[in-house]
Parts: sequence; structure tokens; C-alpha cells
Amino acid sequence: VAAQVSVIGYRDDRGLLLVPRTPFRAGEPVYRAQAATIKEVLGLKEDKRHGAYIGLLAGHDVPVYLDINTMVQKHVSILAKTGGGKSYMAGDLIEEFMKHHVTTVILDPHGEYASLTEKGKHAAGAERFRVEPRSYSELIQVFSPDTKVNSSARPLKFTLSNLDARDILSLTGSAKVRAHLTALRKALDLLRQATKDYTIRDVIRVLEREEDPQNASLIDELEYLSEVEIFAKEGTRIDELVVKGKTTIINLKGVPPDIQELVVNRLATAIFELRKVGRIPPLMVVVEEAHNFCPQVGQVASSKVFRTLASEGRKFGLGLVIITQRAAKVDKNVLSQCNTQVILKVTNPNDLKAIIASVEGLTTAMADEIQRLPIGVAICTGGGLQMPIIVEVRPRETKHGGESVKVIED
Repeated sequence: VAAQVSVIGYRDDRGLLLVPRTPFRAGEPVYRAQAATIKEVLGLKEDKRHGAYIGLLAGHDVPVYLDINTMVQKHVSILAKTGGGKSYMAGDLIEEFMKHHVTTVILDPHGEYASLTEKGKHAAGAERFRVEPRSYSELIQVFSPDTKVNSSARPLKFTLSNLDARDILSLTGSAKVRAHLTALRKALDLLRQATKDYTIRDVIRVLEREEDPQNASLIDELEYLSEVEIFAKEGTRIDELVVKGKTTIINLKGVPPDIQELVVNRLATAIFELRKVGRIPPLMVVVEEAHNFCPQVGQVASSKVFRTLASEGRKFGLGLVIITQRAAKVDKNVLSQCNTQVILKVTNPNDLKAIIASVEGLTTAMADEIQRLPIGVAICTGGGLQMPIIVEVRPRETKHGGESVKVIED
């Protein structure tokens, strides 16, 4: 039997992993490593109190835990091609967050994560992973801007009177914030002198009375905002959305993409501002389809806030989980800030380049391995791991909501 061997290193008296300075002698015997040796050399700790159990070391029955504190402090990315299992893996991670009562907000464009409230089926091989089906419905609340499509969700609305001019402009996604700021502030001041409750339509009427041609583009943007129906007299408070130890799903299924961007921008901005002053607990924000909300090319309403969250969120205990099937299309300033990566099968050359550029310690051999990974197997780095390792992802406890639709049933 012939095999290739990579030298990982050895542990010194201080427990540090070092590379040997002298080569092995030819003819030295090679032994199959025992679980205890593997754990010691790779630095795998079975820390159930602080760790998220994501699966088993490939080819072994050694459990792999990612340090939750590290993930919150240094952000996470889950990367895979379409159908590669990224939403399934994200579900595993969210189950672990709930198990450890980590406050979590999920930005869910397609309504895939509401199934976390439902008990999963008994998966083949679950005994090996020591996973039992269960539901987390008692820890989950669901909100949506469109309760007609998502009837089981609570309505997500904003209170216009609580927003200042800059907040409203951020909702429009306007590129001319400075140009419109003075006119909008003046209109809001006039309305507030007359009433506490006013609508976007009232703001438009005040601007139209000014008869200033420079206000035309601002009026157009506000006209569109008035049609969206995301405002109410009693809007949803952020402290209703962010509840200590609970998971909140923002179900955006059925909401047009541009409105999704506006809603996500407003929520992410408010969460960041309130977390900075300690009015809400430390939390994880899970961003599904992240390439739509913080793209590498072009600018959307939420681009700026995610760059800010990626660079500054860790100082305030606000972590991100970035999930995408197009790593090359995610803002590299966001992706490069994710120190914990879970990489499933990726074959697109541009996405592979983006992953290699953003992941420290990823060897060329592992980059090749990414293209050959079977479904349900991931390369993991960071999260308290001392080197990249290959992990067999554990079965879900809850129902998976991101399955592909079958045209022909079995």
C-alpha cells in the first residue's frame, strides 16, 4: 500500500504545535492514530458548554465543536455551490445557537428557516452522530413584512414618526443623501409641529407645496416607499425582535428584492446602533443569500451597513453568519472579516479564488479538495480549530426547509 503523508507537526512541552526541523528516517513504522492522539494533535476539544457540535472528523468518530464565543467575536461564513448543503449546515449551526441560548436574528429571503420550529425525521446514520430529532419552537419567533404570504408570522412594521430624515433616506436607498437631507428635515419639522402621527403621503404633500424642482427625485423615491406598506402607527420595536436567548426569523418570502434590501438595511442599522449602547444583548445575525445584501460589484441599500458590521460588530458582541453560493459576488471586505469558515462543495473557479483569498491556512491541496467534496462533508477553519479539517456534517434535529423542489415525485 502506498500513500501520501502530510506532516502536521508535534506538540512541545507548552502544548504548541510545531513543525519538525529534522526529517523522518526512511523505514520508520507508521501507525493508525487513536482518537485521543488525533484530538491532541489537532487541538480538538469536546467542549459542550461553549462549543457548537457540527459533526464528526471525516473518517473517524471524533466529534468536532466550534467555539461559539469565537464565532460571535470574529464572524462566520458558510460557502457552497447551489445544492451543496449550505442551508442545511446553517440549520445545524442555528440549532446549536438555540441549544446554548445564543440570541439570534435570521434574515431569511426565501422562508427556509421557519421549519426550525418543526421536529425533523430520524436520519439514516443518526446514531453514529448521536443526534435525535427535536423541535425548537419554544425558542423561535417569526416576523414578516408580508403576513398575507407568511400568515403564521407576526407583522414587521416601522413607525414613521420614530425615524429621522437620515433614517428615511436610508430606507429609500437614495444615493443623494446629502442633497435631500435638508429638504426632508424641513418637511418633517413642519409635520411634527402639527401632529404626532403622519404618513409618507403627508411628507410628499409638504415637499410638493415647496415647488422646488430639486425635490422631484426625492418625491419619486418617497412615492415608491409609500406603496410598500411597511409603516404603521405602532411599529415593531427592536427589543421585540431581539430577545435574549431567543431566535427571531425575519421571513422575507414574497417580498420584492429591492424592498428586502430596504428592510434588511433598516433592521441591521437599528440592531447595530442599539447594540453599541447596550440596549439589546450580544447576538448573531444570520444573513442568507448574502451576495444580494452586500455584493462585491454595485451598491444596494444594505451594502454600507454590512461593511460596518463586519469591521466593527465584533467590538460590541455582534457577530455575522454570512451564507452564500456565490463567494465571488460577496463584498470581499465582508467575507475577509469572517475568521470561521465552513466550506462545502464549490466548483466555480471565481468562487474558489475568492475563498482562497479570504481563508487563512488553506493549502492548494485543500483548495482542490473543495471541488471534490461529497454532499454533507465540509472543510472547516477557525472557530477555535488550530488548522483546517474535514468534517462530516451531523444530521439536522429539526426539519430542513431548504430542500429542492421535485418536478417528478418518487
